Amino acid sequence: MEERWTAEQVLALAPDAASRKAGSRLSAPGPWSGTGTAVLPDDGGTAVWGLCKGSGSKPYQTVVDIAAPAYKCSCPSRKFPCKHALGLLLLWSAGAEAGVPGEQAPEWVTQWADSRRIRAEKGTARAQGPVDEAAARRRAQRRAQRVAEGAGELERRLADQLRAGLAGAEQAGYQGWDEVAARMVDAQAPGLAGRVRELGAIPASGGGWPSRLLEEYGLLHLLSKGYLGLDRLPEPLAATVRSRVGFTRDGAELLRTAAVRDLWQVLGQEDSTDDRLTTRRVWLRGERTGRTALVLSFGAAGRAPELVLPTGLSVEADLAFHPSARPLRAVIGERYEGPAPAAAPSGISVGQALDTYCEALRDDPWLDAWPVVLEGVVPVPGPYGWQMADAQGREALPVDPRGAARPGLWRLAAVSGGGPVTVFGECGHRGFAPRTVWGGDTGDGDTGDMEGVAL
Repeated sequence: MEERWTAEQVLALAPDAASRKAGSRLSAPGPWSGTGTAVLPDDGGTAVWGLCKGSGSKPYQTVVDIAAPAYKCSCPSRKFPCKHALGLLLLWSAGAEAGVPGEQAPEWVTQWADSRRIRAEKGTARAQGPVDEAAARRRAQRRAQRVAEGAGELERRLADQLRAGLAGAEQAGYQGWDEVAARMVDAQAPGLAGRVRELGAIPASGGGWPSRLLEEYGLLHLLSKGYLGLDRLPEPLAATVRSRVGFTRDGAELLRTAAVRDLWQVLGQEDSTDDRLTTRRVWLRGERTGRTALVLSFGAAGRAPELVLPTGLSVEADLAFHPSARPLRAVIGERYEGPAPAAAPSGISVGQALDTYCEALRDDPWLDAWPVVLEGVVPVPGPYGWQMADAQGREALPVDPRGAARPGLWRLAAVSGGGPVTVFGECGHRGFAPRTVWGGDTGDGDTGDMEGVAL
């Protein structure tokens, strides 16, 4: 049987605050019946299920595969996981024994488990099926030509902007750059489109915007020129340029050729939403390899992404990294053991974090930040912003004001209590953005008995 999660780890799965509140209300045995727990026969994962009384005549059928984790509920909610799945997980995490472990699961649970297995097998078969290499090569050549044309057009637009000067940028608004971004989308260069789209917001971002705008012009110029001269770059840098422009490798292909098996600890998670998409970023670190990975998962607007890995747990799985001079983004493949509690991670000093970011920036000039774990640091609020200072007071990093909501910063201070803690976050040119904190650090990294608190 799987080790039980903590309530904090369960609630970290919720897509929003309303779901956390509603799920907590369903964490008592009252509304539940027909609950049970069993090991799934095909993959060895643990299924937890139950019937939850709702407003209708029929109770909602809710089941969770702890190993994946994956969810199914017959309720009409578009949220993922829904409040019933969260309530069932909270009931399970509290130790309320749902049925007898190892009992036979009801038919609706086994049908769901079988359908997931069949879909996974079909996906594997498609990934391993025959590929028309000649057709794939022609498609790649056509796209490369379109992207080159888009990069050339962007170069001309940047040159026009510099000749005209920056004085009119504040009145120009978004429209001009939105049109250029649309052209980059047509050229199949989504990476260029994303960076171009952000240019329109810089003149309205406050004092010092001309220097920030010029900096972004320079980075875009470097990226477009890099792509136009791709054949003259060393392969690791060429791979970085391709990924920044918007070229990606098929995840199944990466997993077939370059999978890395390890026990991956979940360091943190962050969701961001726009009008079209919800993006989930999950940071992992391998216990044996020491490698840090960023796994992305996407959901349609209004729906949370399906990938759910609670912060503070670890999972034995295959990961494959996208090619880059400094590989970070990865895809997750087969999982061999379900999520289990993990000790607090080891970390580095403030000075070492800056060195790590500088080394990463050397390999990828377009990098905004690099994930690090700071050890033995104290959060210090002040009139000019927060800082992460080492326990001796010799070094400090400013906290990126965009990196954590104000309640999260005060939660960080509460866990610290004025003492040193271990904090995971992203170190970049705007400062340090904290994501997760482990308390109880005595300054020598002794945090093994503490749970990670998401910020």
